Amino acid sequence: MTINLVDMGKKAKQAAFALAQLSSAEKNQALRVIAEQLETREAEILAANAIDIANAEAQGISAAIIDRLLLTPARLKGIADDVRHVITLADPVGKVIDGGTLDSGLSIQRVRVPLGVVATIYEARPNVTIDVASLCLKTGNAVILRGGKETRHTNQVLLQVVQQALQQVGLPGEAVQAIIDPDRTLVMQLLKMDRYVDMIIPRGGAGLHQLCKENSTIPVIVGGIGICHLFVEQSADRNRALALIDNAKTQRPSACNSLETLLLQRNIAAEFIPHLVQQLADKNVHYFADEQALPLLQQNGAEVSAVSDDSLRNEALCNNMNVMIVEDIQQAIAHIQEYGSHHSDGILTESQALARQFVNQVDSATVYVNASTRFTDGAQFGLGAEVAVSTQKLHARGPMGLEALTTYKWVCYGDYLSRS
Repeated sequence: MTINLVDMGKKAKQAAFALAQLSSAEKNQALRVIAEQLETREAEILAANAIDIANAEAQGISAAIIDRLLLTPARLKGIADDVRHVITLADPVGKVIDGGTLDSGLSIQRVRVPLGVVATIYEARPNVTIDVASLCLKTGNAVILRGGKETRHTNQVLLQVVQQALQQVGLPGEAVQAIIDPDRTLVMQLLKMDRYVDMIIPRGGAGLHQLCKENSTIPVIVGGIGICHLFVEQSADRNRALALIDNAKTQRPSACNSLETLLLQRNIAAEFIPHLVQQLADKNVHYFADEQALPLLQQNGAEVSAVSDDSLRNEALCNNMNVMIVEDIQQAIAHIQEYGSHHSDGILTESQALARQFVNQVDSATVYVNASTRFTDGAQFGLGAEVAVSTQKLHARGPMGLEALTTYKWVCYGDYLSRS
């Protein structure tokens, strides 16, 4: 079947107009039905996902990507629970940001309104289908989804679930549409549909983000590439630091907020590394180390290779971890400035002064003091299921929740007022 993107865009615009008029109660009712249907149709969704998993394995797709693609009963319930959590969040639409009365007598307000139509282009992440749909619906936005070919069967069923839930509560099913056809030329067409689409949000690898930046005539939110660092400063509590590093690296290595590079202060490296290897001994971590850390890791029986520039600049999305020895906090910050992706970076320290310096000088969307980078997540931040993690500075930064899917309009009141 030939896909008519212009027709899809027109329907999305019409649906966005209808959604913008809805009350919070009406939007929440739609979300409630979506969550219920995700659980009711669990067997159907997981069966479709199993086809996608089998196809991915047959194509030799990496374990990290397959982990992102995989749905389990627990993960599906988590997705449904995220939708229910969005219901509990305050609706930003209609909120008065600020305002007042001018000397002229004109009363002005800045009021939050939906963006309109959002398009999300993503790869092997079926959870994004529901995360984005729920956040867009809550904020009165229509959405066009374009998942990767790896998620084709899963997304087809998820789209049916959402559209049927919308129709069940009397809302236009076209509020959530998806481009299921894997033809890549459709992505290029979508990026030029500025007449109908108000924002593009890519979620995937660096190549996808670059493609969107270079070819879109629509504003693009860039982010999601997580070259995340932790700097272990010499005053850090060793045992607590080790447990935190373990969490940041191994809890879910395929996530964009997982640790990629560990920076160790020289003064503690020789004493710290044996404990690090012991802490991660059963986690199948492969280390990539600089010339100073390499022999220390080898002496302690670690599986280790020499670090490369590519290793430092790219997400591993698996249990690989870079280990670099730095002289002090200045060198650690300089390393992050050179190799970081402005996603999530942290310091482990007992020094409040050094913590403040790190926070002030590291230019990342999320900066941590004595906490795992794994917290960079919309749900963890209390925002609900995030639509993306933005690493740029306009118009949103970090995990993007509800407010990031709104803009504002100036609303002005007068008493038949004319400008003098």
